[in-house]
Amino acid sequence: MKRTIVPCLVLMCLLLACKKEVKEEINPIHDKFADLLKNYSEEGYVLDPTKATSAGDNRFNDQFPNYLSKEYKAKKKAYYEKFKTALDDFPDSLLTDTEQMSKAVLNWDCNINLEALSFSKDLMPIDQMWSKNLDFNQFASGTNAQPFKTVEDYQTWLKRVDAYLVWLKAAKENMKKGMATGYVLPKSLIVKVIPQFEGLATGAIEDNLYYAPIKLMPETFTDEDRAMLAQAYASMVSDKIMPAHKEMADFLKNDYLAAGRTTSGIADTPLGKAYYDHQIKKYTTTNMTADEIHQLGLNEVKRIRSEMEAIKEKVGFEGDLNAFFEHVRTNKELMPFTERSQVIAFYDSIHEVMKPQIDKLFGKQPKTPFEVRRTEPFREKSAAANYNRGSLDGTRPGIFFTPIPDVTKYNVFDKEDLFLHEAIPGHHFQISLAQENEQLPDFRKTLWYSAYGEGWALYTESMGEELGLYKDPYQYFGMLSSEIHRAIRLVVDTGLHAKGWTREQAIQYSLENEAESEDDITSEIERYMANPGQALSYKIGQLKIRELRARATQALGDKFDIREFHNQILETGCIPLQLLEQKIDAWIAANK
Repeated sequence: MKRTIVPCLVLMCLLLACKKEVKEEINPIHDKFADLLKNYSEEGYVLDPTKATSAGDNRFNDQFPNYLSKEYKAKKKAYYEKFKTALDDFPDSLLTDTEQMSKAVLNWDCNINLEALSFSKDLMPIDQMWSKNLDFNQFASGTNAQPFKTVEDYQTWLKRVDAYLVWLKAAKENMKKGMATGYVLPKSLIVKVIPQFEGLATGAIEDNLYYAPIKLMPETFTDEDRAMLAQAYASMVSDKIMPAHKEMADFLKNDYLAAGRTTSGIADTPLGKAYYDHQIKKYTTTNMTADEIHQLGLNEVKRIRSEMEAIKEKVGFEGDLNAFFEHVRTNKELMPFTERSQVIAFYDSIHEVMKPQIDKLFGKQPKTPFEVRRTEPFREKSAAANYNRGSLDGTRPGIFFTPIPDVTKYNVFDKEDLFLHEAIPGHHFQISLAQENEQLPDFRKTLWYSAYGEGWALYTESMGEELGLYKDPYQYFGMLSSEIHRAIRLVVDTGLHAKGWTREQAIQYSLENEAESEDDITSEIERYMANPGQALSYKIGQLKIRELRARATQALGDKFDIREFHNQILETGCIPLQLLEQKIDAWIAANK
C-alpha cells in the first residue's frame, strides 16, 4: 500500500502545484481587467458627477463641472483615449465570455464618445428638452436624485448651484459664438426655451423651484438649522438663481431669438450631414443610412395603418381612418378625469391587472421599488412622460413621471401601452435588473444605449395582451397608435435632418398618420429637431428584439422558454444591437 500511496501523493502534489501555477498565471489578467472596468466607472463619475448622483453615489454631490470648457473637453477626450488604448492589453483569447462582452461594449462606448467630440454641438448647449439646465432643475426640486436628508445635503447643494451658474454663464458665451458661426437653434425651439428661464426668474422666492427643498426639510432638523438653511436658500434664489435666469431669458428674447434659424434640420447648420450620420450610429447602434431608415419607416406606417383600419371597423366607426384619429383625439369619454390623483390611481390599477401575468413572462424581476408621479410643473408643459431610474442600491425608487397640465384633457386611449413602456415591464424592469445584476461591472449598470433601452420598452408594448391588457379595442388602438408614432419618427426624423423637410411638413405627416393632438405632435417634432437621431432608436431596437424572439421561437420549437428569452435579453444591461444579436444567436445554438 505504501508503494502505491506515495507516488499518488506525489502526483497529486505536482498536479496541485501546476494548477496553482496556471491559476497564478491566469488570474492576474482577470484581476487587471476587472480593475480596468472599475476604473472606467470610477473615473467616469469624477468626470460626470451628476451621473454619480443619479446612480446614488453621493461622493460628488457638491460638484458640477463646466462641461463646456476647453479643459473639460480635453479631460473627456483623454479619458476615452486612455481606456480605449488600455483594451489592447487584453486579448479576447484570455478573457471569459462575459469579459469579452464588457470589452466590446467599452470599446464601442469609447469610440462613439470620441467621435462625438469631433463636432461643435456645444455651441448649441441649451434647448427645450435635452439640455443640462433641465436635468439640474430636476435635481433642484428636492424630490429627485439629489438627496436632501441631512443639513450637510442642503449645504452641499448650495455649492453645486454655484458651480452650475458657472456652466450657465459659459452656455451663454457659447451661444454667442454659435450666433456668429451659424450654430443656432430654430426660432420655434427658442420660443419654447424662454418661458423655462422666465419661470425661474420671476415670482415669490418661496414659490421658486430652487426654494422647494426648504419646504421638505426633515422634522429632525433643529430650529436653528431650519432658520439658517431657509435664509441661505432664500439668498441663493434671490441673489443668484433669479438674476442668472433673468439674464439668460433676456438674452434669449433680445438677442438669440433674432438670430434663430427659420430652417428645421441639423443639416442647415455647420454640423451638417456628418453629424446626423454620427447621431444615427449613436442612437441606433447600427450602420443604417438615413435613406434605409426613411424607407423602413414608410413601410411600417403602411403596415400599422392596415391594422388600425381593422380596429376602426371593429368599433363600428363610419368614416376614414383620419376621421377616426380625430374621433379618438376628441372623444370626451376617453378623458374621464377631474383630479390629477385619478390619473395616478389609473396607472396603479393597470399595474394590479398585470401582476398575475408577470411571473409567466419574467423569471427575474427587480427588487427596486417603483412609483408613479406627476411631472414637475416647471417642465410639465413641454415634457413627455418619462422614467427616472432608481439608485444602484435600490433605496431610491424608479419613478414614472407623467405630465398632467390639464387633467380634463388627459386622454387614456394610449395609456396602457405607455405604462408598459415607461414603467413595467419596460424601463423599470430593464434598468433596475441591470443595476441589480452583481455579475455586471459597474460601468455597464448605468450605461445607456437608446436602441437597446428604448427598443426594449417599445417591444414590451406589444406584450399587452399577454399581460391581461388591451381588452378595450380603444386601448389596443392606443398600442397601435404608439407603434405607428415610433414608425412615423423614422420618417420625420430622417425627413427633417436628411431630406430637407420643414417643421410644418413633419407636423402635417404626423397628423395624417396618428391620433395624437396637434399640440402633442408639435412638441414631438420639436423634440426631434433638438436632438437629431434619438427618435430613431425606438423602432430600430424594437424590430431587432422582435426579430430575435421570432428567430429563437422557430429555432428552438418546444424548447423555447419566453421567460429565459427575456432573461437573456435583460441580463446584459444596455449593449449595442449587434452585440445583443450575437449573444442571442449563441444562446440559441447552445440550446438546440
